[in-house]
Amino acid sequence: MIGHVKKALRDSYGRLADDLRISVTDRCNFRCIYCMPAEGLKWLARDDILRFEEIHRLARIFVERYGVRTIRITGGEPLVRVKVEELVGMINSLDPTLDITMTTNGVLLAQKAQALRDAGLKRVNVSLDTLSLDRFKEMARRDAFERVIEGLAAAEEVGLSPIKLNVVVMKGYNDGEVVEFARLAREKAYDVRFIEFMPLDADGIWKEDLVVPSQRIQEQIEDLFPLVAISEDRPAPATKFKFADGSPGGVGFISSVSQAFCATCNRVRLTAEGGLRTCLFSLQETPLRDLLRSGASDDHLGRVIEAAIWRKEEGHLIGQAGFVKPVKNMSQIGG
Repeated sequence: MIGHVKKALRDSYGRLADDLRISVTDRCNFRCIYCMPAEGLKWLARDDILRFEEIHRLARIFVERYGVRTIRITGGEPLVRVKVEELVGMINSLDPTLDITMTTNGVLLAQKAQALRDAGLKRVNVSLDTLSLDRFKEMARRDAFERVIEGLAAAEEVGLSPIKLNVVVMKGYNDGEVVEFARLAREKAYDVRFIEFMPLDADGIWKEDLVVPSQRIQEQIEDLFPLVAISEDRPAPATKFKFADGSPGGVGFISSVSQAFCATCNRVRLTAEGGLRTCLFSLQETPLRDLLRSGASDDHLGRVIEAAIWRKEEGHLIGQAGFVKPVKNMSQIGG
């Protein structure tokens, strides 16, 4: 299949797009304070969301024509999409060596982990912002901490590896827990990713005062656990570290606000309703759903995709004078 690759997907700045994030739903069973309002959002109608066959077709184009190697299934919460493991299997059938991963809040993972692994999921990223039961209720606005922990145990048991934890750090909320998360990484061999709070929340609470710079988090951890940087072959949003004393696990920092990694960004996103986005903070997207449903050929879809990637933004402008917050929030875009 890889022999069918015709060309690399590059933008006008020379960056290669080989990492595709596919949102399968805008719905979520949490109401995290940095993402959604407590009352939720108006969900997309069922007919507006891409069908599995449509997602599979687009994934095939990205994999076979353009050599995309990493596909991440996101939401909303992807596990609320009925039989999402079937989609994983369909994508895996394109090429079993693909790096297929999923970002989930973990609350349904205990019952889905085995089916996902059997379908071809390689690894999982679980969003977990606190290790405190009470703080979990405050941040996720759900009483589901124990179920998330059970989901992590199930993922470990079926062999999804590595297990990554995504921690959005917010000043005054969970910034006092970063060392505890590092300790958990060492104990469980998890990779913990500390993510700076980004202006993609529906409630509009974001302000720079709530952002905890990655540098400060790293310094807190290194006071107890010295770190050694890991060099990467491929571009990645996180700067990654292992523990200097050889303990298992590791930590990473996604510094979207304080040290944007736009210059090496290799990602492209497909929203649940089939919009192609070249940046989390894009102010527009390229609609593919209606093209799919109107009988467009693979060649035509390819030309539209290539043109969209070519126009990819140089970078976002968080913290700069020209920054405009996207209309959509994180759950509507796909993480």
